[in-house]
Amino acid sequence: MLVSVYIPFVVTAVLAVLGPRLARRLPPRPAAWALACAALVTAAGWAGALGLLAFTGLAQVPQVAAEGRWSVAALRAADPVYRVVAFGSALVLAVGIVSLLVAGVRQARHLVWARRECAHLPGETELAVVDDDAPLAFALPGAPGRIVVSRGMLRCLGNDEREALLAHERAHLRGRHHLFQTVWRLTAALNPLLRPLAVAGDFVLERWADEEAAERVGDRRVVAHAVGRAALASAGKRRPVALAVTGGAVPQRVRALLAPPPARRSLPLVTGGLLLAVCCTSLANAASDSDHMLDSAQWAQCAAGTDDSPLEQPRIPVSCCDGREHQESGEHRP
Repeated sequence: MLVSVYIPFVVTAVLAVLGPRLARRLPPRPAAWALACAALVTAAGWAGALGLLAFTGLAQVPQVAAEGRWSVAALRAADPVYRVVAFGSALVLAVGIVSLLVAGVRQARHLVWARRECAHLPGETELAVVDDDAPLAFALPGAPGRIVVSRGMLRCLGNDEREALLAHERAHLRGRHHLFQTVWRLTAALNPLLRPLAVAGDFVLERWADEEAAERVGDRRVVAHAVGRAALASAGKRRPVALAVTGGAVPQRVRALLAPPPARRSLPLVTGGLLLAVCCTSLANAASDSDHMLDSAQWAQCAAGTDDSPLEQPRIPVSCCDGREHQESGEHRP
């Protein structure tokens, strides 16, 4: 356990560094799914490893050991986790759980706000055009979701570019991209090392919508022009708290749209899958070792309790006058 329990931390750090780079080498849709799965697995591994370290150190406290009926000495010999490591792990885990709850409440409020906005928007169709000179275009998740476009944005684009913009926002709603964002925000709240995955995920979602818009319109250059013009028109304006066509790194998105469609590559997926498999296997191994360790400590405590009980007086050999040895109990017979 002493080695395997730390492997999820190493895997998390490696994915935080390599994850965004690997995601850019994949088509955006599988990249989004890969990042979401990686975030969930590594966040669970992170929390599980912290919990095992915290519990192993807490189990060495004499009062806790007395309640659990296991031997502290045997536990320390099997897995000597320093108390400072155990209490530090407990503190980090507690802070992460509190941060996760706060992020969960924030995400729930955002979804409630989005649904209320959808209900208050004019019209009953998917598209809602608002009378605003500020260039705005974004998708609001709901049941169903709505696409919000201002008249100021429509005046900035041509007919083909308007079609590309609407196809982009429809792709956000059809793919339920807000759920991917929720996963990344919650896992990053639990484990701050996963924030690079959340940033890369937002870019991948915009690329996913760009590619679907390009397939719908049939011209990648039209989508690139629509993205560029929308970003230039809304430069310096307050960004809406929703999925918008101007989100992500716009220059990289335009460059990708002007290039051929991304090719399917299996190496990044295989590499990420191997890392996640190592994380899950090491955590399962650490949990199994911890269970066996506690069983051994309980058996050691039971054996120590048996050794402390009074024993019968052993029978000792004595020599008699005729030279024969008799097995007698401690008293000499005349």
